[in-house]
Amino acid sequence: MTKPQIKWISRDDPPDTFPAISQALRSPNGLLAAGGDLSTERLLYAYEHAIFPWFDTGQPILWWSPDPRCVLLPANLHLSRRFRRSLKSTTFGVSFNEAFADVIMACSGKRDRHTGTWITSEMIDAYSRLHALGWAHSVEVWLEGELVGGIYGVAIGRAFFGESMFSRVSNASKVAVLTLCRQLIAHDFTVLDCQVASPHLMSLGATRMPRMEFASLLKAVCTPRCRFDAWPQSPIDAALLQAE
Repeated sequence: MTKPQIKWISRDDPPDTFPAISQALRSPNGLLAAGGDLSTERLLYAYEHAIFPWFDTGQPILWWSPDPRCVLLPANLHLSRRFRRSLKSTTFGVSFNEAFADVIMACSGKRDRHTGTWITSEMIDAYSRLHALGWAHSVEVWLEGELVGGIYGVAIGRAFFGESMFSRVSNASKVAVLTLCRQLIAHDFTVLDCQVASPHLMSLGATRMPRMEFASLLKAVCTPRCRFDAWPQSPIDAALLQAE
């Protein structure tokens, strides 16, 4: 039996040179193509079409579109009563886009897919460019002046594509997700893409969406392509989130 093959993309190929996502492999789930580059235009096209890069040091750039897709509808975020009660006395502060470089570096120091050995120097450079251009964003959680948690991702239209998060103290990443979801709801975002399911993400209310349904959703919410820049300009007291 012939082993399934994936398409090789040249760095010189146009940004839209991806095969149809229906051609992604079943095993490993979602592997679609290899090669190309992490140019801004290629990354934006990929996200808009339910594709994302994920590769480790020493590997070529690998492009994925898993089926099903793990997504979180912002209004469906689930947080335990115990966590919500803890917000009353928390001293966390939350900011947006104040320390993008620090957040992505913190994420790159972790050890699995959801927290990041795959965040290579090439990825850091690419997402730093996206941030400078207004496409990539970060949420920072602070405690006594120290960065203790955060999340970063890409916003296109009314979709936020989460890339990675980290936490150095208990509940810091949950505060980051909660604050992000409150902003997404306030500005009519439809979906927070979580890419690949994990027990932690599912406990937060994420769900598995069929790939083609997700692609159709993105076509609706990412067209026309536009940046989102209405993030809070001042720090947010996490204790106030409990009252909302």
